[in-house]
Amino acid sequence: MKVNRKMAQRALSFIVLLTLMVGSALPAFAQQRRRTRPHLSRYKRPPATQTQPNYYAVPFNTVFRVRMNQEISSGNARVGDRFTTTVVDPVYANGGIEVVPAGSTITGRVTQVIPAQRKGKAGSIGVSFISLQLPSGMTRAINGSLTDVTTNTARSDREGQVSGRSIIKRNAVFIGGGAATGALIGAIAGGGKGAGIGAIVGGGLGTAGAIFAKGNEAVVKRDTEFGVVLNQSISLPASNARQPQ
Repeated sequence: MKVNRKMAQRALSFIVLLTLMVGSALPAFAQQRRRTRPHLSRYKRPPATQTQPNYYAVPFNTVFRVRMNQEISSGNARVGDRFTTTVVDPVYANGGIEVVPAGSTITGRVTQVIPAQRKGKAGSIGVSFISLQLPSGMTRAINGSLTDVTTNTARSDREGQVSGRSIIKRNAVFIGGGAATGALIGAIAGGGKGAGIGAIVGGGLGTAGAIFAKGNEAVVKRDTEFGVVLNQSISLPASNARQPQ
């Protein structure tokens, strides 16, 4: 019996010692495994490729019918002043693709101001057009000039041209025409010594070539409609094309 008891005690002591040894070795082994385990980086999905939209040419001489968004006058305008207009009719590129929706914005710049003077000299305002912003937010620089578009007959066709009684003049300016008619669109003649009247625009439209009151300031009223003609062609995507983010 004593022998068996001693053997049991020895066996128990051995088991306890073995347990302690294993218990102390496991944390070190686990730590070693953590140190040697390779680092796995997270998989990154490649960005989706974005398809660029097709661009279509809007040719030289295309006319945009626009509406004035604010009033300007030769009595207080300054060279460099900017103003905005809203495109009234959509414009189409070659092939009948709509590229400029109605509601687009064209920004203009005052290039010359001559206040009304004595001896019956009406005031005048020279302008140019420098940028086009589409409803999508896309902005394009343009080179555009003022022109007259007789609003009751001219129309924009699906080829991007304005037809009807439209006359393209690249030396056109706004000329004082009196309170009833608003400004007139005319062409400076003889190097600025005189002005020939093109067509009447603004409130109370009358017949082209009507005589304007002497010495009136050129006042281009809000909501006045006129034309902007491109001096250089531009390229734009279709108006329904999705723009890359």
